[in-house]
Amino acid sequence: MRVELKLAVLAAAVALVACGKKEDSAAPAAAAPSAASGDVLVVKIGHVGATSGAVAHLGKDNENGARLAIEELNAAGVKIGNQNARFELMAEDDAADPKQATAAAQKLVDANVNGVVGHLTSGATLPASVLYNEAGIPQITPSSTNPKFTRQGFAGAFRLVADDTQQGGAMGRYTVQSLKAKTVAVIDDRTAYGQGLADEFENAAKAAGAQVVGREFTNDKATDFNAILTSLKAKKPDVIFFGGMDAVGGPMLRQMKSLGFTSQLVGGDGLCTAEMITLSGDALGDERVFCVEAGGVDGDEMAANDKFRADFKAKYGVDVQAYAGYAYDGVKLLAAAMQAAGSADPKQYLPALKSIQYQGASGKVAFDDKGDRRNAALTLYTFKAGQREKLAVIR
Repeated sequence: MRVELKLAVLAAAVALVACGKKEDSAAPAAAAPSAASGDVLVVKIGHVGATSGAVAHLGKDNENGARLAIEELNAAGVKIGNQNARFELMAEDDAADPKQATAAAQKLVDANVNGVVGHLTSGATLPASVLYNEAGIPQITPSSTNPKFTRQGFAGAFRLVADDTQQGGAMGRYTVQSLKAKTVAVIDDRTAYGQGLADEFENAAKAAGAQVVGREFTNDKATDFNAILTSLKAKKPDVIFFGGMDAVGGPMLRQMKSLGFTSQLVGGDGLCTAEMITLSGDALGDERVFCVEAGGVDGDEMAANDKFRADFKAKYGVDVQAYAGYAYDGVKLLAAAMQAAGSADPKQYLPALKSIQYQGASGKVAFDDKGDRRNAALTLYTFKAGQREKLAVIR
């Protein structure tokens, strides 16, 4: 029995050794086909916007623009260096909240994304940008306008739209020169976007000769504005400027109507959305609201923009709200820089991104030494017959 047991154990050991040798020799052969066919390079692009909360319609708009670009890149069979690239979108929600923005940014950093398009709002973009900078990940915002973003000295910070200095300044001058306002009141929502924009508007309106008769503030989740509006009504401003988003601006306009205001409401791109029409209801009127959008195309750039809008609607069944085209271009810009550098490594493609000359859905893109878009356009709008109407594109 003992001899038989020893022989059985020995036979089992020999079999195990043989199996181990067989598996070891097979491992290289299994890996060979992948190497021979050329590994697919997976490129992870992060997108962060407010896809929940009061401005979720804008966050989803941007995310859909980015997603459309990803699908087009994969359909085109893009190569980076000598590898076939497959692009993946890692989409996160920050609810336009600074704390959630940093949590989302850290998640993308931990996932080793190759680049980021986002965030939607300045209040989210600014704190998140610190994390991307520390990780060496390029970040392109399609819609954040606070000037501080590109003035932090971060090598990988890029903006695709005009900033608040340009936007607020243009609206301040337009209010005085074209709307002939002599007195203005200013309200902001105390976000990095709203307050910064309101400051720039106030400075420009004063410089153009208007008297600022009141400055009030609310918050980006407020629904009741009776106290501040009642205070301003007694001062009879020709125009009220609101620095904030449509989710607050629409209800504010409704309450202005109920209080008997005759003042026009003006603002930045936060009021220039399709959703503003729904949120304002019958208070919108004709030429009651004027706004400036930090972007715009005209002339021979219109064809590419029109195609993007048509493709977007065919894909998602809805019209572009505001900045989807800029998020779309942000993804395409990252891919173009990677192709030019022959690498998806941020350190390798960052120089190509800094010097890029690109023609996209939002027009020609080139960046200055801070990362701001050169010759960024602005578009002035009003609303008539329940529709947004373009007044002019200015640069």
